[in-house]
Amino acid sequence: MSKTIRKIVAIGGGENGRINSKGEKLPYELAEIDKEIIRLTDKKKPRVLFLAHAQISFGYAYELRYYETIHRIYSDMLGCDFRWLKASEIIDDFEKAKNAVAWADVIYEGGGDTVAMIELWRRTGFDTLLKDAWETGKVMCGVSAGAICWFALGNTDVPGYKDAKVNQIPGLGFVDAYFSPHCNKEGKRESEINSLKHIDKVGLSVSNCSAIEIIDDQYRVIKSTPADVNFKPYVLRTYWKNGKMFEKEIFESVEFEKLDLLLGMKD
Repeated sequence: MSKTIRKIVAIGGGENGRINSKGEKLPYELAEIDKEIIRLTDKKKPRVLFLAHAQISFGYAYELRYYETIHRIYSDMLGCDFRWLKASEIIDDFEKAKNAVAWADVIYEGGGDTVAMIELWRRTGFDTLLKDAWETGKVMCGVSAGAICWFALGNTDVPGYKDAKVNQIPGLGFVDAYFSPHCNKEGKRESEINSLKHIDKVGLSVSNCSAIEIIDDQYRVIKSTPADVNFKPYVLRTYWKNGKMFEKEIFESVEFEKLDLLLGMKD
């Protein structure tokens, strides 16, 4: 029997070609990362299940618009079989949620309100379905809130957490680290550094157009091409030990490295 390989692609951020509130079409910056997610399935026409559960606190219209954007990418552009599991469906029809997760090769969660998303999953038991999906080899991926969720802890912009002395929201704990998306955003790095003083874990600060790809006990950084030619995507590994901060940039690589080296508090 072949060994099941667990897979995560955690994206720090980046524009996905959405239509903004002014009716303007924004650039699509995540092409290379989206293609890598598909490659990991080892299928010509993989089944992609999209979740916009981090949009639940904003309302159904936001969830719908997010679905339309990701559908254009994964169905129209990349030729995948594509389904959308609404937040309401895991509350009202959990059997449908089970069947949708079982059907999928890829499970992709979008950005939004990490706190509301995790609360929804834990309240309904959907978190258990996601853990089973990861352990059976489905590609677990997402951007921003949809990246934080796979880690033990994350840095969030949700009110009540954003300005706290220690900005941390519990995720599902598949990877024992503190994940911070959009680390290029103004004020974000300061929040990460100050919070990590009180967290006994390695912090992974991931900018827009960067992602951490984790395959079982190995990892690498992958990147996509930003619309701003002057912006250089990056990933930083940070932790505090004995009152001293250690920081190192983790560069994009074709080769994988041992995950223990990334998560261990040793340089």
